[in-house]
Amino acid sequence: MRVRTAVIPVAGLGTRFLPATKSVPKEMLPVLDRPCVDYIVREAADAGIERIIFVTARGKDAMVDYFDSSPALEAHLKEHEKFDLLEKVVEAGRRVDVITIRQRKALGLGHAILTAKPIVGDEPFAILLGDDIVFAEKPVIGEMIKVFEKQQEAVVAIMEVPNEHTQRYGICAGKWENKQEMRVKQMVEKPHPKVAPSNFGIVGRYVVPAEIFALLEDTPPGKGGEIQLTDALHMLARMNKVVGFKFEGKRVDTGNALGLLHASMYQAFHRPDMRDAFLELLKEFQLPPTPVKQKSADK
Repeated sequence: MRVRTAVIPVAGLGTRFLPATKSVPKEMLPVLDRPCVDYIVREAADAGIERIIFVTARGKDAMVDYFDSSPALEAHLKEHEKFDLLEKVVEAGRRVDVITIRQRKALGLGHAILTAKPIVGDEPFAILLGDDIVFAEKPVIGEMIKVFEKQQEAVVAIMEVPNEHTQRYGICAGKWENKQEMRVKQMVEKPHPKVAPSNFGIVGRYVVPAEIFALLEDTPPGKGGEIQLTDALHMLARMNKVVGFKFEGKRVDTGNALGLLHASMYQAFHRPDMRDAFLELLKEFQLPPTPVKQKSADK
């Protein structure tokens, strides 16, 4: 069965970006001239996804409106013959159908995914987390869909992380079937470096069978009363049904202010219309060389 749906959980409050997110959803914070969520949706659309399910919460209307038509704005741009801007405005919502459903209680990522069950139905689907932007020549979720269609098993995106950072990730361990695909045997959530089974961490891209819903329904709440997606995936791994996909590309975590800045700088550096001006701007922030202290001459 073809993967045509992507679930994007966006119900978080964005407290790391307060006070900005008091009135603006964190997913709408810009990376250069496009909101974060646009990069995620574009990746899905480039991979052939036909519909996006946003799992939202109160206060996310601006994000939903972004992917809707804006007749007054579009008419204004047409009247003033600003067709390049018009194309940018209409492109966001033209390539995919957008559906929203609310997660009424913040009960974890697994619960957010489970909330989408009535819309997804019994089809396999992709999951993209809104904090992770991946800059790559080919859409990573598209490459993962190819692996899923070949294996008919859950696929999780993994990348090598520094040993001292294993406590920031869910860690996968298993046998490599080729240069990019690991047969996952073990999944550990944020282990200490001394006990981590590997240094390959899961990042925010998944392709899963509809079977995941039944596993989530049977997953007991963990810390904080939350239902974790990792716990359900671990059950699949124990059944030998999870493939770790080592993707090619640059992943940036935009879930904090420095990460958001990193993504904007990465984009500016790689955009031909901005690169030279950006490099010139960086000169303003270059620190002067530290003077070398001269040793006193022996008397």
